[in-house]
Amino acid sequence: MVTNVRGTFDEFEGSGVVDTDDLSASHATVVMQAASINTGAADRDAHLRSADFFDVETYPEVRYSTTSVERVDEETFRLDGELTIKDVTRPLSVELTSTGLAQDPFGNLRAGFEGETSINRKDWGLTWNAALETGGVLVGEKIKLVLDVSAIKSV
Repeated sequence: MVTNVRGTFDEFEGSGVVDTDDLSASHATVVMQAASINTGAADRDAHLRSADFFDVETYPEVRYSTTSVERVDEETFRLDGELTIKDVTRPLSVELTSTGLAQDPFGNLRAGFEGETSINRKDWGLTWNAALETGGVLVGEKIKLVLDVSAIKSV
């Protein structure tokens, strides 16, 4: 591995319920379209969509669903949940920190959160790699997930 590659899933959908009276009743789900992976390099993105990685023809979605939500402190929440990539579902926890709550120009109550965690891609069956002539491998095992969440209150 020589450098970090950044990417996003350009097509995703999320929903959730935040129960301020009973946080344990809160939950969230995010579904990303695996074919929408975008690293800014068409050849790399096509390879990531192939059976070597996400196999988007067989497994079109990457999904995260919470199993519990708890408050860590005044601004931080811990989400425990399950991440499914391809046919592998494994537990994943992430801490989200509030970045604010405000009414937007369209009259919506909007809440912001940010957080990050990492996974080992091999734990989800993403094992393809290639040896480099100089030693080492092309693709690292650690994937850092960076989350920037903007949630809008619905009635």
